Amino acid sequence: MISFVDPLVSNYSVVDFRDKAVPLISYIFARDKIPIVVGGTNYYIESLLWKVLINTKEKPSSAPRPDSDRKGELEQLDCAELHRRLSQVDPEMAAKLHPHDKRKVARSLQVFEETGIPHSEILHQQQEEEGGGPLGGPLKYPHSCILWLHADQAALDARLEKRVDDMVAAGLLEELRDFHRRYNQEKVAENRQDYQHGIFQSIGFKEFHEYLVSEGNCSPETSALLLEKGIQALKQVTKRYARRQNKWVRNRFLKRPGPNVPPVYGLEVSDLQRWEEDVLKPALEIVESFIQGREPPAEPLRMEHDEQENKRSHRVCQPCARLIIGDREWAAHTRSKSHLHHLKKRRKLEESSRAGGTVGHSGDAETSDEDGSLPLP
Repeated sequence: MISFVDPLVSNYSVVDFRDKAVPLISYIFARDKIPIVVGGTNYYIESLLWKVLINTKEKPSSAPRPDSDRKGELEQLDCAELHRRLSQVDPEMAAKLHPHDKRKVARSLQVFEETGIPHSEILHQQQEEEGGGPLGGPLKYPHSCILWLHADQAALDARLEKRVDDMVAAGLLEELRDFHRRYNQEKVAENRQDYQHGIFQSIGFKEFHEYLVSEGNCSPETSALLLEKGIQALKQVTKRYARRQNKWVRNRFLKRPGPNVPPVYGLEVSDLQRWEEDVLKPALEIVESFIQGREPPAEPLRMEHDEQENKRSHRVCQPCARLIIGDREWAAHTRSKSHLHHLKKRRKLEESSRAGGTVGHSGDAETSDEDGSLPLP
């Protein structure tokens, strides 16, 4: 399953991936072989391990759907209108989702439109199946295990930066220029480029937008600066994505509540000189133990799950004018530099107001609302 989808297909989803992969896994099992799923994108791996996705088509297909992309059509609507529509047909799901999370809101609306059943009700049905839990339905392959290759953050960051440099040296820019010329140049000229769907949202393309559209139309010095800007942006988003991947493993695999969770074995890859001792040898021992029905020599990783944590709590941060959903997200937000900056700024405004100082251009001190928040200008 490498290089099997046309890059211009924009509506190929995780459901399509699952419907293509599951028959291949069955075929491998039928040949008395062991399927090994290698990733990458842990959301896609999760779709293979658990019953967590919803088919909205009567006849699922392993090929990209030629029909219109209803979810994409819904995403063209305003966030407030999307959330209002979902609130009318599925108030429970609307209460769980952030009003600005256009993708998830649109998906829930799509599920209702194409099945006639509220998204929240279908999820409840999955969770109530034998072996189901708070995060979805039962485990599909009960004798699976997860090998998680992880590294020290500094070593990982350095390796990812080198990877980007190696990609550039191997011809990344030529590939981007060719793809831009053939598929994106006309869209850019008509100001209808879309970096939110399909191949164009992939890491490594949109980061070079300024460089690609200005190449040949600016000085060599400016072009060089834009190129360096694109390379640095690619390094940053790559490192950010790797952090999200590791966070997914911790939150969705290691902390997953409910029964039927495969064991997760951590393999330390910080020092590539120790690949044989730290990765290959223990991985082979773990897999061989599973095949032979023995207890592996290594202990699986475990993380405590906070049963009291509310992942759907709603809190409004007045200083930041933001809606935060989830206890953990709220805790992270209150520690963030952005929040602390807004708090400091607000305190200065309030102190200035109490002292009779002037705020803004009018020369009059602003007063705070009853809830303690400053009125918007």
